[in-house]
Amino acid sequence: MPMEPHVVPRKQHRVSRKQVSPNALRTLYRLHSRGFIAYLVGGCVRDLLLGRTPKDFDIGTNATPGQIKRLFRNCRLVGRRFRLAHLHFQDEIVEVSTFRRAADPSDITDSQEEVPGRRHVRHLKDEHGMVLADNIFGDPEEDALRRDFTINALAYNIADSSVVDYSTGLADLKARLIRSIGDPRIRFTEDPVRMLRAVRFAASHDFEIEAQAWKCICELSSTISRVSPSRLYEEIQKLFLLGFAAPTFVLLEKAGLLASLFPDLGSWIQAVSGRFELLKANLARIDELFRSGTGATPALLFAALFGPGIEDAALARHREGIPRHQALEEMCAVFMDETIKNAQIPGRIGARLGAIISLKTSLCKMPTKRPALIAARPEFAEALTYLNFAAQAQSEYRIPLEWWEAFLLENPPVASAGESTDETPKKKRRRRRRRPRRARETAAMTQGDTIQEEGNHGR
Repeated sequence: MPMEPHVVPRKQHRVSRKQVSPNALRTLYRLHSRGFIAYLVGGCVRDLLLGRTPKDFDIGTNATPGQIKRLFRNCRLVGRRFRLAHLHFQDEIVEVSTFRRAADPSDITDSQEEVPGRRHVRHLKDEHGMVLADNIFGDPEEDALRRDFTINALAYNIADSSVVDYSTGLADLKARLIRSIGDPRIRFTEDPVRMLRAVRFAASHDFEIEAQAWKCICELSSTISRVSPSRLYEEIQKLFLLGFAAPTFVLLEKAGLLASLFPDLGSWIQAVSGRFELLKANLARIDELFRSGTGATPALLFAALFGPGIEDAALARHREGIPRHQALEEMCAVFMDETIKNAQIPGRIGARLGAIISLKTSLCKMPTKRPALIAARPEFAEALTYLNFAAQAQSEYRIPLEWWEAFLLENPPVASAGESTDETPKKKRRRRRRRPRRARETAAMTQGDTIQEEGNHGR
């Protein structure tokens, strides 16, 4: 892998400043005007070169987090594992990171060792080699070669509008290949989330994962359980809610990551043929919702992915004599406690998931009593969509689905009391600042004198 950076002048690439967020541009200009290096880095450069619109714009600089904070009043420093600066604008957050380098032996701190007087540990690994903290500053090239994949080691230099390739990113973009920077086994051990990112990039960009990297992912898939549950929850949303859930699901299953993330789900899929295809079809419909602009809530996503398994388990409990709704509640509780213990799904999302599955069961009871009250429930739209998913796979659900669709045509949903149909946000009422007590007393005395004078004039 070449170490000499390849600089592509403006006339030879497709990235234009017109495609960059105005807030990101202002940030780049200010850093550059104060004498700092300022680059667009990572995925946004990759997407711009592919002709896509980036979801967000990340900036790399040689300014330290403290210098960034002093330079921007809207800056908030975040993160312990990686110290980052978030610049808060009205409509977006621009992330600014200081260039980092690989750790020397003298930089590495054992996970059990405390560093007195140091608020943020510079570099920290656990006993497995997973990086817990990495705040050793470096130069642009060192920073690029620390990144996960070659297609993310690209930078856009605001100083001359050039694109800088520090590895083989441009060639791999052209070949539609996801290749690790350095030894993939070491890189995936340092941060197992990189395996999920490789799968996500491959699914969303229709790329292939380089053979050696793919082999390491399959061998190291079980290490994904070492990642913190809260971080895994964020990654799961990126995997399944951005319009590429079905192809992502296929790759996760092939790599063994699906069974490592959700062991119970993996066992359920393997037990009966056809279950994998059922869930894949559900996720394809989640993707259709994204492309239509409707999108899916996390609760609906988890219903599509885990609902059939929860319903199967509840049906088995029901056959043992447990009432249907009680069995569903029990299995939803088991799901939150055991099935997804690797991912910290918020309790409110789990409660909504249970409500969706439970209401879907109620929607299938024909004839329906008080349909208007059922349609007014907050989870009704998600439950009806989930019923639609089930009807695509099993004909028995088509009759209740068609009944509810006909009912909604005759009785369009109306915003419930207290809900505004106008999406325009109301102006927030400003609270008047209360004056200090002495000022109020002075004002009252002045007002009293004025009244008295007016009274004297009136006499």
